[in-house]
Formats: sequence, C-alpha cells, structure tokens
Amino acid sequence: MSDTVLPVTGAAPYDVVVGTDLPGRLPQVLGGGVQRVAVIFSDDLGELVRPVLESLATAYDVTVLPIPDGERAKAATVVASCWEALGEAGFTRSDAIVTFGGGATTDVGGFVAATWLRGVRVVHVPTTLLGMVDAAVGGKTGINTRSGKNLVGSFHEPAGVLCDLAHLRSLPRAELVAGLGEVVKCGFIADPRILDLVEAADPAGLTADSAVLRELVERAIRVKIDVVVSDLKETGGSGGHPGREVLNYGHTMAHAIERAEGYTVRHGEAVAMGCVYVAELAARAGTLAPEVVARHHTAFAHVGLPTTYSGASFEELHAAMKVDKKARGSQLRFVVLTDLAVPAVLSGPSEVDLRSAYEVLATGRAVSR
Repeated sequence: MSDTVLPVTGAAPYDVVVGTDLPGRLPQVLGGGVQRVAVIFSDDLGELVRPVLESLATAYDVTVLPIPDGERAKAATVVASCWEALGEAGFTRSDAIVTFGGGATTDVGGFVAATWLRGVRVVHVPTTLLGMVDAAVGGKTGINTRSGKNLVGSFHEPAGVLCDLAHLRSLPRAELVAGLGEVVKCGFIADPRILDLVEAADPAGLTADSAVLRELVERAIRVKIDVVVSDLKETGGSGGHPGREVLNYGHTMAHAIERAEGYTVRHGEAVAMGCVYVAELAARAGTLAPEVVARHHTAFAHVGLPTTYSGASFEELHAAMKVDKKARGSQLRFVVLTDLAVPAVLSGPSEVDLRSAYEVLATGRAVSR
C-alpha cells in the first residue's frame, strides 16, 4: 500500500506521512542547508533507531542523544543535558533535530528544538500508536514538574512527521492498546466513524499490519490536524466549540490519575478512564444522554482499556485537577459532550457532581443522582 500524505496547513505547513519503511524520506523532510542533525531517542530503542542513524550518517554530522524511556524523560535535567550536548556539537539555527520514540520523546525533543537558539527545525518519527495519533502532531511540546504534567512547554511545529507503521510491529501489545485510548477519544469528539470501526473490530486483529488499524490511525490524525489548523495555540474556537482544547477531552482526570500513580500508568489508559469520568460528569450536568455515556464504557472496554479507577481518593484527584492547565483561577473547567462529536466546555461543576462521577469511576456502578 502506498504512503498516505496528510497536509497540515497554516503559517508553517508540513506533512504527516503514514506508511511503512519511511526513513528514506528524512533528508527530503529535513530540507536544505542542514549540516548537523541531533537524534533524540528513547534509550530502550537502540536497535530500532539504528537504521535511522545509519541513513542520516551518510549526509549529516549526527549527534546521538539517548534519553530515558517514558515520562522519566520529561524533566528539566534531561532537557538541560540535551542543550549542553547541542552546544558542544556547535549546533546552529540552520541545523535540525530528529525525535525517535513515543509521545514522551516527541514532547521532550520538540521542547529542546523549540528552546535551542529560540527554535530549530525538528522532525518527529513516532514509534508508538500514541505518538502517531497524538503527541507528534500539532506542535505542542512540554515537560513535567512536581506540580503536574506538561506545565512547562511551548508551541513548536515540526517540519514533518513520519508515522512508520512498521515500528508498531515491535510495540508491546499493552502499549498498542493504550494508544487506542486517544483514537477512541477522537471518535467521541469529532469522528464517530472511528467508534463504529472500533466496535466492529476484533480487538486481537488490530495489529501493525491491519488495514483497520491504519484507517483508525489516519482518521485520528485527521481529527487532530483539523483542530490544530483552526486553533494552533489553544486560544479558543468559534460557535461554542472549545477549539484545540477539545483534544484535552478526558485529560483533566487523566492527568490527575497519572500524577497520583507517579506516572506509572500508561497515558492512553488514563485517557480512557478520564473520558469515562467526564462523560459521567456531563450526564450529571444534564448535557449528555445516557446512551452516549454508556457507549464510553463499552467502546473503551471493547479494546481492552480500563474504565474504572479507585487507586486514589476523590480528595487527592480533586486537588490534582485544580492545577490542570485548563483551570481558571479556582474554577475547574472540563471539555464535555452534548452529543457525539458536539463538544462544549463545562465550567465550575458542583462538588456533588464531581464526587458522584468519581464514585461511578471507582466502582463501575451507577449511583443515584
């Protein structure tokens, strides 16, 4: 099957390419005038990244920058070590960075690119489903602090994104399933056809070489492209649409769960639980019909994602949600649905509703309202 090229328009246009065996496209995407390329990659992908390093070494001076795996990479100390390495290698504004790894790697590598000399070119090569459909597209970069997730960051659009589905062949099954959390989320917020495909699929058949998985990847990427093109820096949508903030559907609770678990829970798993929570919250606010709420439980569960969480108390999660980026002052704000693919913002829900929705999340059983 031929590669699919999904253009991202705007002030700094670029392409997202979906296909297999894509390293040969790197020189074209990097563009002219580049002498030095730093490859920032997860240190557990040493063998997988080798073809990329060998391909680049024929045309560029390559600096190899392994970073810790997963959320451990998203720390100021890691970013600082990358800055020092770029300085020692003599990186100039015309040089470039390539990231290779999951969403945490693209977040960190993108932030390094955004901040070195106030911005150098970056190309993302995501190796996880989560990275392909979420982190690598849209220009958001960031690192964590003790106070919360992604609280320090910048917007820095890539020069291109290469989603090589061949990399998913070596991805642990649990990681692939976790990536489906963001895919199913896209079905709820913008493209219900995604839900139809997921619900009709045999979950075991959703593999790297599956035509259905490829369609799901491309549809989820299109959802994200459509959103970020209209609202790159999350300044707001029009006609009541939350704009780019819609991509954070379920993320307020998801980030609270991740923090409570010391970032040991997979992001896509947390998103699934967060979406179930916010659907229950919307039901209590009177904006979402019971059948759509129920579909949240069943769609995520169908592919093997968790839909309950009781590992932390309501009080602990409530406190974590208060430092979420979407909060305004002391008021919590949630992206909710009023119907499939009809998002809105719910500001300042009552603690009674917040707690009641948590009780469903914790037990999996509806409570009286």
